[in-house]
Amino acid sequence: MPRGRTVLVTGGAGFIGSAAVRALLARGDRVVTLDALTYAGHRETLGDALHHPAHRFVHGDVGDATVVARLLAEHGPDAVLHCAAETHVDRSIADAAPFVRTNAAGTATLVGAVQAWWRTCDDATRAAFRLVVVSTDEVFGALDPDDPPFDAASPVAPRSPYAASKAAGDLLALAAWHTHGLPVVVTHCGNNYGPYQFPEKLVPVTIERALREEPVAVYGTGANVRDWIHVDDHVAGLLRALDAGVPGARYLFGHEPRANVDVVHALLDAVDAVAPRGDGSRRRGLVTFVADRPGHDFRYAIDWRATGAALGWAPSRTLAAALPEVVRWYVANDAWRRTVLARAGYAAERLGAPALAGR
Repeated sequence: MPRGRTVLVTGGAGFIGSAAVRALLARGDRVVTLDALTYAGHRETLGDALHHPAHRFVHGDVGDATVVARLLAEHGPDAVLHCAAETHVDRSIADAAPFVRTNAAGTATLVGAVQAWWRTCDDATRAAFRLVVVSTDEVFGALDPDDPPFDAASPVAPRSPYAASKAAGDLLALAAWHTHGLPVVVTHCGNNYGPYQFPEKLVPVTIERALREEPVAVYGTGANVRDWIHVDDHVAGLLRALDAGVPGARYLFGHEPRANVDVVHALLDAVDAVAPRGDGSRRRGLVTFVADRPGHDFRYAIDWRATGAALGWAPSRTLAAALPEVVRWYVANDAWRRTVLARAGYAAERLGAPALAGR
């Protein structure tokens, strides 16, 4: 996709969506952000992008067909990047309804509105257009220790309400490609980390608890494996999918499979490096193992080589190099953390029990 075009980003006030908005603006695109501003979406997460002259923010829901249709007609986007989603596994276990509403029904509504508008476009616009649906590796289920990593041919076999709702949205979007020719691309990523991640997720909550010298809870033995990728590497892949993705294709973005306890230890080591204790002792002793989560998938891992070859993409940031940078960002941006937690209904001074192995 040539630079200087218009992209509609849903969920652009969330973690991955806001990183995508910043990257699109940085390369010279115009961006329209649609976000419902639920507990994990905040204008502050967009940072300086919120007031960028090439950016427009719209408070609205992807499940509102009228709002989506109006934005499509008004802005005529060259692409839609669909990041809006409910993403926390533990929340889906407690109540699946919001996940079905946003991830499945909301995606269906968005796809229907895009399809109706796309049909009115000229042939050149229709051919160049892409709807990129951002999904998760969790739709592929769980891997045993010796299983090969997920790839684009892996069967869809979700095991949590969150993963099932995402799989439903993905399949509805791909059905629009197969049935109507709507140029849909679906991407799957592992666990993201980086700046502006909502503070209930593993990386920011571990940093906060370590700095406060509070116990850091880890499910089970901590042996469960997740595939980790820096949000900026993931977004670089998403932009390549917008530019060069083949309609009907699935692309997988991952980098470093790590056991949960190893990631927590690496985070605690990074906090020690950035904010050492006065006596020089290490914070690994803060780790506390707790009862495992119901239906906890043991292992995810991603084979991203085919995606890399198809899109000319590769991850560039390692956990070892990036985690100290991430810790420094969260320390320097504590005001942001307090603001988004307070608006989400948490006490600004502390976060409740985390679900460290979830997304």
